[in-house]
Amino acid sequence: MELNKIAFGGGCHWCTEAVFQSLLGVDKVEQGWVASTQKNNTFSEAVIVHFDSSKTNLKTLIEIHLLTHKSTSNHSMRTKYRSAIYYFTPHQKLESLKIIDELQRQFDNKIITQVLEFKQFKPSTKEFQNYYQSNPQKPFCKRYINPKLALLQKEYKNEFKGKIIS
Repeated sequence: MELNKIAFGGGCHWCTEAVFQSLLGVDKVEQGWVASTQKNNTFSEAVIVHFDSSKTNLKTLIEIHLLTHKSTSNHSMRTKYRSAIYYFTPHQKLESLKIIDELQRQFDNKIITQVLEFKQFKPSTKEFQNYYQSNPQKPFCKRYINPKLALLQKEYKNEFKGKIIS
């Protein structure tokens, strides 16, 4: 078993956390805020995904990330919700850029997701961690997270281990 980690930022970290917690091969998801370097040195909502590369691969994780948040929308909340893949190694950077380039064909609009160096992490407070698992009946979960999990259950049934709580 070879454990790897990569970080993803997109929409709300409650959603991103629930998406990756529902995937086979993902062993742990840390929810919080990630900062990169230079102009992206401010903290933005994100998760660190720890995964077993013998059970899932970076391409699948990136593809799911791009499909489960607004990866082609440069909306006004991009400081708080930076669309990003945060790499830990130079190899991850190159592989992530290549994967985004390959996946661009599946999207009508240009993918704006940035590939950024991981620099710092601040975890969410305990009360907000595992948000979907702890609060599946909350309106936010039903409205925003359930549709993302339904997409995974339909389109990625071989990777989906979660269940949608209705």
